[in-house]
Amino acid sequence: MKSELIENRIIVWDIEDSRKLFSQGYFGKPIGIPKPIPEEIDAPLILDLIEGLYLLENKKITISTRKQKLTANQLVEICKKEHHDFDKKYLVYKNFRDKGYIINPGIKFGCDFAVYEKGPGIDHAPFLIQVYSRGESISSTGIVLAGRLATTVRKQFILAIPKGKDQVDFLALDWWKA
Repeated sequence: MKSELIENRIIVWDIEDSRKLFSQGYFGKPIGIPKPIPEEIDAPLILDLIEGLYLLENKKITISTRKQKLTANQLVEICKKEHHDFDKKYLVYKNFRDKGYIINPGIKFGCDFAVYEKGPGIDHAPFLIQVYSRGESISSTGIVLAGRLATTVRKQFILAIPKGKDQVDFLALDWWKA
């Protein structure tokens, strides 16, 4: 499937390809469709850079600019300019995707990712993920804020801490009412 890098987004222009990619794992967002149903998609698909890299590495899409076809290494360099701690975030994203989860940006929840078991519109994301570096300190206020957020939206807050080049440790926080 062909796609095009435009600034910091990747566009799948072909409608059939858009429908197929979205239905094979809820990749991207169809332009102008707030709650898409796979078979009703009739618009190009917008992928963020992390999704695009994952799909490129898994040979599901090709990505071009006006000048050239991009390699995974070229896209990684672009991603590093756009995302703080890209390598760590991508490792966490890839870890969840490889296990069959649907993982979307968590910006509306104030975290790095929201993780679904089945997909947006089918179930609610049971997990909110924040990526931390090993050795990075987390304040007690930060933990309380994360807990309040997760409890308010009925989700489990998970700290994802990359370990080396291909492993991630997870620490899940649960709150109990006494």
